[in-house]
This record gives sequence, C-alpha cells and structure tokens, in this order.
Amino acid sequence: MNILLALFYFFYFGVIGVYIIFMPKVLVSLGYSAQDIGIIFAATPLVRFILPMFFVKGLELNSKIFNSALVVLVSSAISFYFWVYDFYTLLLSNIGLGIGLSLIMPYVEVISLKSMGKENYGKIRLFGSLGFVLVALVLVKVLSDEKMALNFLLLLAFITAGVAYFVALLSDKKESESQERMLSDITLLRDYKLWLGLALMQVSFGSFYNFFTIYETAHAISMQTTIYLWSFGVFAEIVMLYSQGGILKNNLLFLLQLTTLVTAFRWFLVFLFPQNLYILYFSQSLHAFSFALFHSAAIAYLYEIYKHKALAQQFFSGITYGLGGLSGAMLSGFIYERYPEYLFLSSAFIAFGAFVFVRLYAKEREITRM
Repeated sequence: MNILLALFYFFYFGVIGVYIIFMPKVLVSLGYSAQDIGIIFAATPLVRFILPMFFVKGLELNSKIFNSALVVLVSSAISFYFWVYDFYTLLLSNIGLGIGLSLIMPYVEVISLKSMGKENYGKIRLFGSLGFVLVALVLVKVLSDEKMALNFLLLLAFITAGVAYFVALLSDKKESESQERMLSDITLLRDYKLWLGLALMQVSFGSFYNFFTIYETAHAISMQTTIYLWSFGVFAEIVMLYSQGGILKNNLLFLLQLTTLVTAFRWFLVFLFPQNLYILYFSQSLHAFSFALFHSAAIAYLYEIYKHKALAQQFFSGITYGLGGLSGAMLSGFIYERYPEYLFLSSAFIAFGAFVFVRLYAKEREITRM
C-alpha cells in the first residue's frame, strides 16, 4: 500500500506540474490572450470551491463517485486533444479536469492518513513534490509543441487514475461513512478576518501559478531556467516539510503572520528584479514559508480551534484554494493583460493584505482572552 500511495502522489502532482507550468505557455503559443488564460485556469479552483458544498448537504464521496471521478479525469485529459483550440470547449475540458482532481485527492487522502497515520503522512506526501519537480525537468527537455504537453498530461492522468483505482481497491475504507454536518462551531462571519486573510494569501498566488512562466520568459529568462526556478521552489518546500515539525510547536497564529508577510516580500522581489537570477532563486527559496509552512500552520490552527475538524478542512480547501485560487487566476489575467509590469506588485499588496487581516484577527483573539 505504501508504494501505491507514493506512486499516486508522484503521478498526481506530475499532472499538476504539466498543468500549471506548461499549459499556460501552450495556450500563449496557440494565440490565447492573458485574460482568456486567466478565465480558463479559473475553472479548476471554481470547481474546488463549489464541490465541498454538495458534500456538506449530505452527498457521500464513496467508491462509486470516486470511480466516476477517475473516468472524468481521463476523459477530460483526452478531450484536450480535440478542444484545446477553442476557448469554450477548452474551458469545459478544464472544468472536467477540475472535477476529477478535486474528488480523487480527498478520497485517497483519507486512505493515506488511515494507512500511514498523521506522523508519517508527510513522508509519503513528499513524493508528490518530487513528481512535480521531475516531470518539469523532463518535459522542459522534450517540449517542442502543444502536442507533447498534451501527451504528458494524458499519460500522467491515465497512470494516476490507474494507481488511484488500485489504492482504493486494496484499502479497507468503507464505502459509506457518516458525514459531518455544518454546525455553528464554524462561523465564517465571526472569524471573517482569519478566513479573509487565508483567502487573500491564495489570491496572491494567482500571478505565480498562472503567469510566472510567461512573466519570466517575457523578461528574457529561458524556459529551461524558469523550470529550474520552479524546481528550486519545490526543493525548498520539501526541506521545510521535513523540518517543520519543531517549528509548528510555536504559536501558529504568529507563523501565519510571518508567512503572509514573507510572501508579500517575496512577490515584491519578483516585481523589482524579474531578470536577476540570484534574487529570483532567493525568492523561490521563500516558497518554503509561502506554501509549506503556511499550509501546515493554517491546517494545524484550524484543527486546533474548531471542534468539527473535517468540515474546517473542507472550508479551508474551498475558500482558500477554491475561491482564493479562482479570484487570483481571474485577477492576475486581468492585470497581466493591461499592466503586465505590475503583476507581482499587485500580488505583493494582496499578500500584505492577508498579513493585515491575520494580524487583526490575532489581536482580536488576544483581547478576548483577557
């Protein structure tokens, strides 16, 4: 089972790597505008935001839905071959891909946590980071046209679906489990400063996830060097995932403030020095804080303060990576279309806004404890 889980994460995040790093460049080569790309890539986070709402209402993520999601994933990857040249059909392909990816991951995550335990989960999850990096390093060597990127997307989606099927088949996870209902324990309005801060953090990543490759190659950084920058950021993420156990014993709200502030500084560096490789590599090293430490601290903090822990994690995924990712994709496309030179300056301001709201929330918590 451990080997299957490691393979799943490796190939799943390999799909993510092709999708995030190479597909924007492919769409540019096919004549899509920056705003079109922003809208197309907003489909996946939109699905991620909407889907959890159905499960709050009682829908069960059972083996039947899981297997259907595997079919949707592969079918969507195939449809890219036929629909990549038209905006509306390509948007539909992205929606299908988003549905497949959004349903597969939480199902396997439950199996992984049950099989490995939370203490060893990170050691398996790291194979996802490795898959992301290795796929990027390989594809950059052989990428010649859009067909090559689509071939990789389909191959990795097919392998991911196959491995995921056997992971589910061999697990002893029950097909039907009781679902937690949304109760007053999670009050978004009461804690709106926290949730807004978490969402804004992901909004700031819209420029990075959707336009970093385009932005850097437009500033005379080669595609291969850009891939190395992506890979270096993931390497920093891996290092943090291995070493953050002791750090997470500290004040989690302080860590959230620290990581949001560091992220604002990171985007500001990219804005000021888009062609300085030394500074770009340094900014990528900050991915250890912007993603790995922020993500872990946020999940741990929500787990700590809310009684209904699974529902809190669903909201975290939907509001941050879903709504925040959607808003970030659309906003970054709008800004890059009109003011490309200020793309990462806007991200810096948004990340600083995240810091401000988390800071206000922290002060509010301090007052209530007095």
